[in-house]
Amino acid sequence: MLQEICEYIHNYFIRDCLKGTFEVTEDMVSPLPPLSEGQRFLIIGSAMNDGIYTYNPVKIMNDDDTAEAGLFAETFAGTICALAVPPAVFALAGEIKAWVDKYGENVNSPYTSESVLGVYSYTKGTKAGTAGNGTNTVNWQDVYASRLNRWRKVNFT
Repeated sequence: MLQEICEYIHNYFIRDCLKGTFEVTEDMVSPLPPLSEGQRFLIIGSAMNDGIYTYNPVKIMNDDDTAEAGLFAETFAGTICALAVPPAVFALAGEIKAWVDKYGENVNSPYTSESVLGVYSYTKGTKAGTAGNGTNTVNWQDVYASRLNRWRKVNFT
């Protein structure tokens, strides 16, 4: 979720970057910029490992929380950046993940409303001016935009 949030706000909270050729194994990247245990870092320019990871001197972890989200062995020329993500962003990422876990299936559903024999009904929230077409349902970006805006950077690309 942190990766998606950083992409959305155009801010990875980059501190120091190291450019060069890197060797990636199943559980480590070398060389790395100076990192503290638990600190996040960003890999850029890799064919198979671009993204945010958490530094651990024993095994580097992807922030994806899935078993298959480890590193893939490769050598690449690119950049690795140490990140300084504020604790408030981590807290908000947890809230957003909980929201997605609860409502994500409904947001991705093709149905905008449903009624079953007058006993049960629901209508998905839609963005203003789009009601009825079902293509612009409210998503986590809409719900949390105002709280994420303080960290948003302008994207010139």
